Amino acid sequence: MKFAHLIADGKPAIVLVDADMRHYWPLADLVPGFSGDMIQLVQDFGKFRSSLVPRGTGRPLAGARLLAPIDRPRRNIFCVGKNYFEHAAEFSKSGFDSSAKEGEHAPEAPVVFTKAYNTVIGPGAAIPSHEGVTSQLDYEAELAVVIGKPGRNIPRERALEHVFGYTIVNDFTARDLQKLHRQWFLGKSLDGFCPMGPALVTADELDAANLDIRCWVNGELRQNANTRQLIFDIPTLIATISAGITLEPGDVIATGTPAGVGIGFNPPRFVKRGDVIRIEVQGIGVLENAVD
Repeated sequence: MKFAHLIADGKPAIVLVDADMRHYWPLADLVPGFSGDMIQLVQDFGKFRSSLVPRGTGRPLAGARLLAPIDRPRRNIFCVGKNYFEHAAEFSKSGFDSSAKEGEHAPEAPVVFTKAYNTVIGPGAAIPSHEGVTSQLDYEAELAVVIGKPGRNIPRERALEHVFGYTIVNDFTARDLQKLHRQWFLGKSLDGFCPMGPALVTADELDAANLDIRCWVNGELRQNANTRQLIFDIPTLIATISAGITLEPGDVIATGTPAGVGIGFNPPRFVKRGDVIRIEVQGIGVLENAVD
C-alpha cells in the first residue's frame, strides 16, 4: 500500500493513494473515526489493515497539496553517512570529510548521525538557502526506512520484521558548516534541510535491497545508483542503531546517498537559490524541491 499526507479542502489528511499517485482515498472514509497522523497509522496498521480497501475511483490527487508523510517525527531522524563505496571515496577526496581515518575510503562500521526532527518539509516546499549562515549547499538523495514495530537489540536476521515501509529523503547539507564543526549535526539540521516524500510505501510492496535511486539538479542527472550498492544493508543498519537504543514506530532512518553530490565534483558544484532538485526512487515516486 501507498500512503500520503496532504491538504485537501483546506484540511490535512492521511490518505491511501493508488500506485501512480493519481487518486486518493481519505483514511477517515475507510476507517471510521480515524483522525491521527501518519505515525498513528503506522502504530495501528495491524488493527485496520483489512479495512483499507479503495472504494470507487477516489479523488483526484492533482487538486491537493502534498505534505511530508511524517512531517513531525517524534524525534530526530537517524542518518547514515558514507554508505555507498563511490560516495565514500568522493567524500574522502573532497577535503570536507573530517570523520575518515587517514587513507580510509570506506568506513569499517556504519557512520550514524542525526538530523533535527524539525528539518522536515514536504514535496514542492522551498528549501531555505540560509544566506548569511552558509554558502555551500548540497543535495543527497536517499532511501529512508520507517520503523513499524518497536524494538531494541534487534538481531540482523529479524530486522526487516520491524520495518513498516519506505519513503524518500533529501539529506540537504551545509557543507561549510559540516566541515567547520567536524560533527555533522549543525550542517545537516538547518530549518528545511530534510525534504521528505512523496509517499510512504509499505515494505511488502518493495524489494528495498534492489531499488534504483536517481537525482537531477535543474534537469541534469547527478546521482544514479541502486540500493544493492549499499555498503551496510538495511538489516545491518537497524541492528546497529537498535543496539542499546529502542526504535519506535515512526522512527525514520535515512540509509545514505550515492556518488554524485556537489562536493564530488572538482570544483564542487553547490546548489543555489532557484535550483531545483528532483529525486526519484523506484516504486516510491518523485520528490522535488527548489532552493529559495
